[in-house]
Amino acid sequence: MRSNLVHCHIFLCSLLIPYLPQEDYTLMKANNPPSPDKITSSLSGKPPTTEIASTLTPVMKITGVKINYYHICHTKLWLFSHNITFEHEHENVKIGKLLHEDRYSKNKKDVTIDNTISIDFVKQRGGKIELHEIKKTKKMEDAHLRQMLYYLYYLKKRGIDAQGVMNYPLLNQTRDVVLTQEDENNIEDDIRRIEEIVTGRMPHPKRIRICTKCAYFEFCFCGEGGE
Repeated sequence: MRSNLVHCHIFLCSLLIPYLPQEDYTLMKANNPPSPDKITSSLSGKPPTTEIASTLTPVMKITGVKINYYHICHTKLWLFSHNITFEHEHENVKIGKLLHEDRYSKNKKDVTIDNTISIDFVKQRGGKIELHEIKKTKKMEDAHLRQMLYYLYYLKKRGIDAQGVMNYPLLNQTRDVVLTQEDENNIEDDIRRIEEIVTGRMPHPKRIRICTKCAYFEFCFCGEGGE
């Protein structure tokens, strides 16, 4: 048990050191500085125990984006999962990136873990790790919330206790996010359903309110009158 706790602490330190303000890094270093060889081992991506490895190795890699798309559009989820993507060219994505850079320039951003979850930025407050996500509006708040909960779930499975904060800079609002047991059960159901969708035939596109602002709109409805 002690060795597992030590490993989790080393993993946590190696995760946060590059992304915390200098004062937080100094505090962590003073309390328990990890040795360079242990940090290298943690960053190699190897799971600390066989049990954790089996828990976090489903049939396919489930990313935060897939969780998000599952709660928005199953067609979008399927297309993205099969490497058919136009998001990097879409104007809404460009606006989001500009907002991200402008409002939170002092924070270390785009924290990627295991090429599975990508967090806008990470902070430490009151001894607690905070994962921050930046969103323009609340139009897809439920999908964004589910994505954040998946981040918290993913880290918890690696022995890291964290909480989330949704940031809406244009609205000057924030929302705290805490993972519950019910959330964990729902996430595991989502994972199973995502695997079923992605390994099956492409779901037929269904026109919904947000379709016209989606990067896949022309792909889905070109030449059609819609539903």
